[in-house]
Amino acid sequence: MYFKQFYLACLAHASYLIGSAGEAAVVDPQRDVDQYIAEAEAQGLKIKYVIETHLHADFVSGHRELAERSGAEIVIGANAEATFAHRGVRDGDEIKIGDVVLGIMETPGHTPESIVYWSATLHKEKGPGTRGKKELVQARTPALPVRRRF
Repeated sequence: MYFKQFYLACLAHASYLIGSAGEAAVVDPQRDVDQYIAEAEAQGLKIKYVIETHLHADFVSGHRELAERSGAEIVIGANAEATFAHRGVRDGDEIKIGDVVLGIMETPGHTPESIVYWSATLHKEKGPGTRGKKELVQARTPALPVRRRF
């Protein structure tokens, strides 16, 4: 599995390129999408998915341009009710990228459509009693829901 973080300090914004077996996904892309296209090409990966963990009101996302330029499908939580072309995912859905499966868990709180992605490799490590590796894809966790008092 290939994993690279891109960090834009002026916005405190992290995005990720995840790749396996010639396929890739970009999570929460910045507006400047050239860096993801260049990195995917350098690693021999084709971008299959552009994933948003939630709708971003604090910066302009590059999801639509990246999807258009790469032919990738945009994936976002179904509760976003987005009007652009996308795949709306719900708790328990999965997305396959090469030998990696990204599982989806709905985590409303930060925004109603917030989604956390987790991964497990599809191949097993050789040897008795071993299991496929489990790796965390998204390092940050959405905020917990706010309890209102009336």
